[in-house]
Amino acid sequence: MASVPTFNKVGYTTVQNRLNCNGNVPLGNSRCLKVRIFEERAKSGFCKLVTRAVAAKPEIDISNPDWKKKIEDDFERRFNLPHLRDVLDVEPRPTTFSLKSRNPIGEGNGSLNSGWNGYVNDDDRALLKVIKFASPNSAGAECVDGDCTFIEQWVHRAGPRKMIYYEPSCVKAAIVTCGGLCPGLNDVIRQIVFTLDKYGVKNIVGIPFGYRGFTEKGLSEIPLSRHVVQNINVVGGSFLGVSRGAPSTTEIVDSIQACGIDMLFVLGGDGTHAGANAIHEECRRRKLKVSVVGVPKTIDNDILLVDKTFGFDTAVEAAQKAINSAYIEVNNKKGKERKRYFCNVFFSTNVYLFSAYCSSIFILFIINQAQSAYHGVGLVKLMGRTSGFIAMHASLSSGQIDICLIPEVSFNLDGPNGVLAHLEHLIETKGFAMICVAEGAGQELLEKSHATDASGNAVLSDIGVHLQQKIKRHFKEKGLYADVKYIDPTYMVRAVRANASDAILCTVLGQNAVHGAFAGFSGITTGTCNTHYVYLPITEVIKSTRHVDPNSRMWHRCLTSTGQPDFH
Repeated sequence: MASVPTFNKVGYTTVQNRLNCNGNVPLGNSRCLKVRIFEERAKSGFCKLVTRAVAAKPEIDISNPDWKKKIEDDFERRFNLPHLRDVLDVEPRPTTFSLKSRNPIGEGNGSLNSGWNGYVNDDDRALLKVIKFASPNSAGAECVDGDCTFIEQWVHRAGPRKMIYYEPSCVKAAIVTCGGLCPGLNDVIRQIVFTLDKYGVKNIVGIPFGYRGFTEKGLSEIPLSRHVVQNINVVGGSFLGVSRGAPSTTEIVDSIQACGIDMLFVLGGDGTHAGANAIHEECRRRKLKVSVVGVPKTIDNDILLVDKTFGFDTAVEAAQKAINSAYIEVNNKKGKERKRYFCNVFFSTNVYLFSAYCSSIFILFIINQAQSAYHGVGLVKLMGRTSGFIAMHASLSSGQIDICLIPEVSFNLDGPNGVLAHLEHLIETKGFAMICVAEGAGQELLEKSHATDASGNAVLSDIGVHLQQKIKRHFKEKGLYADVKYIDPTYMVRAVRANASDAILCTVLGQNAVHGAFAGFSGITTGTCNTHYVYLPITEVIKSTRHVDPNSRMWHRCLTSTGQPDFH
């Protein structure tokens, strides 16, 4: 057992480490891991040092007049980006990237003296936190001392640099997508290829089916070019394919070295990023000139420190269809009242279209009325293994949810203050009810499966089916009628094309990933912090999973929208 001090937000915490050296370590393993540090083992890969963050109060000597500076200096040290210069004697050259030329800029044409200010300075920074809390009791407050002294936490700004550390014509770049499907994967792949092409890179390949593509027999590199990826963004899924699990770090880096890969762009979640960091560390150990850059991908939106991961907005939007379907199924308002209401709206809007519109509305309402259920309970299960962001945002955006259940907030089903009692109240007062539940919610109420998937994630018990059965049994025992409509749109949400918001995010993330690699950084990921695009060390974003803060204003807004009580 060993211990390593780490930094949690702006305060110190303690961590517990467990060393396990049983041979090569699969990279996709994210089984309850908070930090994964892969250490070299002489002949058989890497030992796995698992680090779990333990909640603790900040242990800071506030009486020390320099305590604030000490925290800020420690933060700056931790968020300093790993660079090729750290282990290699490399010299930069003027960039070939410019938006003033159709083709990549060659040497000696005065591109850096043209007066174009489209480059980012290496010393540019963005604030990680921008709210100055007045009291530790403020909603969502993160304070070190009783006065909530503002701690400046600066992170590196993303974007193209004037000087680059690769000769574009000699670069071989590879892209790999790992884990599950997510809206926007093809958008990111497309923009990485486009931006590499803008720098002048022509040797671009895709690694098929995740990390497995590095070593699996029968899987070959996929040549990529602007022409090949031109239209891949119009469909969902991954052009390169995805998979869970992986060979060992040693095998992957052996393949990278044998194939002559100079840049590796890794699209995935925290487990995938842990693997990317292990690859980065092994490349540094071997003193290879390889930049490993991550792009955080998870529809759960549970990557630490970044505002939002790509695919999340699309997932929330797609979840609306499931919620709306369930709402129509259970909403039992009288057809006559709905006809009268909408006819009045259309009449007041445009009297000339009154008759035609009302006729079509009547037909739709007759269909909807046939679908509606007496004493209906709509139950929609959405993604969210450990974080309830999708369920929370879908509930907020739909405005139709009466009960939102997420992993971060425990609840009771039975008892006078339980979910089932509140359902009875809703049926009595509204005539129907809508529930949105994250897949990881209420796991403590279910029997553990003790199974794991290929990535090492625990296979969750089905809270949706459990709730459906409990609701039916409860109302039957009470002698009340309830018609439960259960919808699980998981794979429909994962496989759709990115919406406009995510497409823009994917575009910028893909571009910044390439800019970061050419700037000589490695072991980094790119994302947004307070709406600004930044680079972050992978080691920091995999320290823990991002969760919904039950004390945050966003969760309070969700509770205000649903009107649900505390289920305890």
